[in-house]
Amino acid sequence: MRSLYRCGLGVLLALCSVAAFAGYAFNFPEPVTPIARETLHMHNLVMVVILILFFLVLGLLIYSFRTHRKDAGYKAGTFTGPVSRKQWLWVLSPFALLFFIDYVVFGIPALHAVIMYEDTKTDAELVVKVTGSQWLWQYEFPAEGVSYTSRLATPRDQIDSGAAKGEHYLLEVDNPLVLPVGKKIRFITTSNDVIHSWWVPAFGVKRDAVPGFLREFWATVEKTGTYRGQCSELCGKEHGFMPVVVKVVSQEEFAKWLASQKSAASVAAAEPVATTVVAKAQ
Repeated sequence: MRSLYRCGLGVLLALCSVAAFAGYAFNFPEPVTPIARETLHMHNLVMVVILILFFLVLGLLIYSFRTHRKDAGYKAGTFTGPVSRKQWLWVLSPFALLFFIDYVVFGIPALHAVIMYEDTKTDAELVVKVTGSQWLWQYEFPAEGVSYTSRLATPRDQIDSGAAKGEHYLLEVDNPLVLPVGKKIRFITTSNDVIHSWWVPAFGVKRDAVPGFLREFWATVEKTGTYRGQCSELCGKEHGFMPVVVKVVSQEEFAKWLASQKSAASVAAAEPVATTVVAKAQ
């Protein structure tokens, strides 16, 4: 029996060490938004409480098996007759404990997370419309008059012909979504055909893009870098070829990028007019 206790203690210490030193490698990606941090906090809270309950119940079971053995003189109890107060206590106390855990320990932080997640309009500094299509994303900055598409950039020979896979196989696009760091961004999602889902794990956000509906979420990215995700709603035969790539840059870089996009849009808008004038002149 001592060996059993030692084994259990060893497993417990091993789990604790993994939880303490795993970081984000075996957990969530490093959170870079308030929502992602809140989600990770809720995940860790639930896991800690569940582990405590698991080992508590396991310990009680081992103690009961070890102590109340037949060879130690214990006999099975009989539960005929009226129910005693002690029996009611043992029956109701686990329900009371689980009710407290669900509605207080878990419920209050979860409510705070949900309220924060749905607060899309307060102090939003930028609006981005995300439209899903089979099989690409369209990004639009309505107030700035900028719109473009983002498609998979992985070469087809890597997909079809067994060529060597790149570092970001199936997670690379021709035109990533560019966002400024530190700004609260309101996202609006919709779809042109079927249900898609825009998902970036490091942002802690995932929102379905439903045809005929406008759905919202928000994110404030606190760290520059390139973040990758995917469409997470089965949307057709090339569902796996709809990556999401977001490039988060400084305020200055974003302003320059936005100016270049506006300039390109102006040139593109002027070309049909110029062509029409030349055609009429001829």
